[in-house]
Amino acid sequence: SAYRLCIMRKLPSLLARTLTSGASASPGLPDMFEVRNKLRDIVGASTNWRDHVQAMQERKALHTLLAKRQEDLPPRRMKDSYLEVILPLGSQPEIREKYLNVYNSVRFGRILEDLDSLGVLICYTHTKQEMQERSPLSIVTALVDKINLCQKIIHPDCDIKFTGNVSWVGKTSMEVKMHMLQLHDGDYSPVLDATFVMVARDPENKRPAFVNPLIPESPKEEEIFKQGELNKLKRIEFNTASLLKMAPTAEERNIVHDIFLNTLDTRQEGEGTVSFHSRKLPPNSVWMEDAKLKGLQICHPEERNIFNRIFGGFLMRKAFELGWATACSYGGSRPFIVSVDDIMFQKPVEVGSLLLLSGQVCYTEKNYIQIRVHSEVYNANTREHHTTNIFHFTFISENEVPQVVPKTYGESMLYLDGKRHFTAIMKEI
Repeated sequence: SAYRLCIMRKLPSLLARTLTSGASASPGLPDMFEVRNKLRDIVGASTNWRDHVQAMQERKALHTLLAKRQEDLPPRRMKDSYLEVILPLGSQPEIREKYLNVYNSVRFGRILEDLDSLGVLICYTHTKQEMQERSPLSIVTALVDKINLCQKIIHPDCDIKFTGNVSWVGKTSMEVKMHMLQLHDGDYSPVLDATFVMVARDPENKRPAFVNPLIPESPKEEEIFKQGELNKLKRIEFNTASLLKMAPTAEERNIVHDIFLNTLDTRQEGEGTVSFHSRKLPPNSVWMEDAKLKGLQICHPEERNIFNRIFGGFLMRKAFELGWATACSYGGSRPFIVSVDDIMFQKPVEVGSLLLLSGQVCYTEKNYIQIRVHSEVYNANTREHHTTNIFHFTFISENEVPQVVPKTYGESMLYLDGKRHFTAIMKEI
């Protein structure tokens, strides 16, 4: 399985401090509660919803602190943004409940929320100016490039450590690499690696803003920086070849045609009388239209981020939970998350929105289930729908799962898109 294939990599040497061992939480390391408080302080966000308008008004004055050119900002090193954060599930049992699922392991949706908060704080650490108490930048998650797991189970009673740093910088965007480790028998062992892309915007979150350049200091860091550049080019290439822009390849057209021929009903008498309208489901298969689940979320003020939009981590958690439920109902057994990739945050979600989520099984292979979750907001006043995110999740089920079969051309494109994501993930792990 994917978990055996995943190499338990050592952390890159650039992560300056070595990981501490010991059966209790590392002394002096901040926890997730402190991460979120620090983020509020950095932007001057109010903890009271009713004060948010005034708090945002005060941020407008920070416009004057923005750099006119990237060259005006001091360069940073990778270790300047390096952070370690503890999630003390072992040493502070009182926080366990929030992270617990029914299988007595950790809710992965909560981990997505924590990674999102940490990624933003790492970027604020990279862009911090000594003389400024408040940051003029609005740093938001643009994309979850990938999250690959190498542990099936995350234990609910052992401390977790997150580490991370900025690994690549463009003019207004930053790539962040994060690692999650869990304490077992006095040692921290890897659980997942995550790559996020964050963008910096002005104090009102309207226009792009420049960020500090990044200077690699060793061959290893050069390699990491180059990988960030390659990741960017890969995303552009993947996007250019999107099935919404280009026709499927010859090989993909053959796959779709074979699926189509496989579903024609040949039981009618006489040669050449096969009807294109009469379709039958092959054995051990499920029509794609019967492999979906929907969900609705009212976006309350409680779920807002430091800019009073809905927190990206909350959207990821909700999408993941619907994706998991879709995989669970499809496979008929408990699914485990293998990978998350290519989550593009296309539009911010306002507090008060109705969030409509739609989970679809779009590709299957042996025990694997590829799920696509489409998220859109509905404005009750204008009656308009807008896509905010597309999420891609790869799950592995305990048993082999039925084949998912597209019926229409549109479903065939979803199937091929799912297959592309699945193939890319399998190469990674």
